[in-house]
Amino acid sequence: MRFAFTEQQTQFREAVRQMLDKECTPDDLRSAFDAPAARTPRWATLAEMGVTGLTVPEAHGGLGLHLLDLVPLLEEAGRAGLPEPLIETTALAAPVLAAFPSDRIAGWLEGMADGRITAAVAPVDVAGRMAGSTPDVKMVPAADGADLFILAAAPDPNDRAVVEVHAVPAADVIVTPVASLDPTRRLGTVGWEPSPATVIASGHPAGSALRALADRATVATAAELLGLADRMITLAAGYAKERQQFGKPIGSFQAVKHLLAGVQVKLEFARPAVYAAAWTLGDGELAGSADGTRRVSLAKAYASDAATDAARVSLQVHGAIGYTWECDLHLFLKRAWALADAWGSAADHRRRILASLVDEVRPTQG
Repeated sequence: MRFAFTEQQTQFREAVRQMLDKECTPDDLRSAFDAPAARTPRWATLAEMGVTGLTVPEAHGGLGLHLLDLVPLLEEAGRAGLPEPLIETTALAAPVLAAFPSDRIAGWLEGMADGRITAAVAPVDVAGRMAGSTPDVKMVPAADGADLFILAAAPDPNDRAVVEVHAVPAADVIVTPVASLDPTRRLGTVGWEPSPATVIASGHPAGSALRALADRATVATAAELLGLADRMITLAAGYAKERQQFGKPIGSFQAVKHLLAGVQVKLEFARPAVYAAAWTLGDGELAGSADGTRRVSLAKAYASDAATDAARVSLQVHGAIGYTWECDLHLFLKRAWALADAWGSAADHRRRILASLVDEVRPTQG
């Protein structure tokens, strides 16, 4: 497959990068660590640019685009350490809502497009099973301060395979904040009671929606990890040019060069895997297929490896100063460590690939 982003996609990416370079600086991130918030003036700017509504249908004020269009913007969000819930709102909640149109859902989609509504989504495992939702859901990213929650429940406690997907306003849930290594993720335990009034899908459509959501979340998180890895490598390379040892910049030492080059190679191998997975999710033939599922898992495994290796190497290059409050590196380290395991770790996704290949071969044996 020969693939390249279009000129329009590239220009959109550059515009977002320029905006984030100005409005999401390390000082801004430190402020977000002290007082994390779901909606900020920066979020309003992203809404004006069309970013928050990128996956919202045009009929509801969005751009009507797809995950492949969002991936380069998520890379830029990772590169800047964007604190706002772009993945939860634009990559996950908006497509789920758009798949089950109603008058009630229309208002939420319009609110996402114009920046008035942010969303939180309960975790889904690599098989598309959402965490048990009654009486509470543990560790929901972006929960503290969210306006809308995408949650799931099993109407029959004896049959967890049958699920309902609910879109629940913030007024109908109780959020208990949970301390996080990265405070900008705004983790929380969500307590709620399922109601027929909040159901947007049930049965087979709900199960399919959760599996699709798990795949989108996996690829979206992988894209943000690419940006985080790129930023950490850049910080480490910059520091290596300035830090002096034995009268020379440490970046002139072969061992340091090899460390940085090795992790850069991992990043460059991960990028096409993430782009291919995003393209796959938009392809009618491959989306949801065994091959498509493997591409999604491969993307997350590669991106998680690249980001965790970038974190390790950049911290090694900086030394202990890299984890101090004054050094910018820790702002990105913490997000990378958190997202590397979110929506399935590299090991989880490798096991998923192995299981898929074994299932594919097994019927031909014996």
